[in-house]
Amino acid sequence: MPLETATLAGGCFWCLEAVYDQLKGVQDVVSGYAGGHIQNPTYQQVCTGNTGHAEVVQVKYDPEMITFQDLLDVFFTIHDPTTLNRQGNDIGTQYRSAIYYHTPEQKEIAEATIANVNASDVWQNPVVTEVTPIDTFYPAEDYHQEYFENNPNQGYCTVVIAPKVAKFRKQHLERLKA
Repeated sequence: MPLETATLAGGCFWCLEAVYDQLKGVQDVVSGYAGGHIQNPTYQQVCTGNTGHAEVVQVKYDPEMITFQDLLDVFFTIHDPTTLNRQGNDIGTQYRSAIYYHTPEQKEIAEATIANVNASDVWQNPVVTEVTPIDTFYPAEDYHQEYFENNPNQGYCTVVIAPKVAKFRKQHLERLKA
């Protein structure tokens, strides 16, 4: 069976990539940009908030090992989907919460998952995650790829990403690669 693709935005792409890289069935995770109006944006352009792009990860996964629903279950536990254009100290439209669906089925699953998350009262405020069709995905510059793995002692990595990854690993041992 061929690999499927999910494109998700939930704050800094370094954080998302570091978690999704850990999952069984995930074959590749690429940090990049989606949802904007500028072709081939650079990180510096996206950081201005004027491109319309969000920092995203594009996840290639084996649907026989992990489902889109599984990816969303992880997504809604590793970021706060109730804060508009913000994750922690990362502020701006480029840090919005979004699911860029590739198929009508992904759209249905995303909308149902958001409804379930809202009904569960896990979060005090309603989910603001956008559900939008994917238009174009632009891979981020090479230095953003595998950022946490390549820069574990960088300040943002030690203060923000490492605790997030550790918490995720503790909660989801059964989903981790060997």
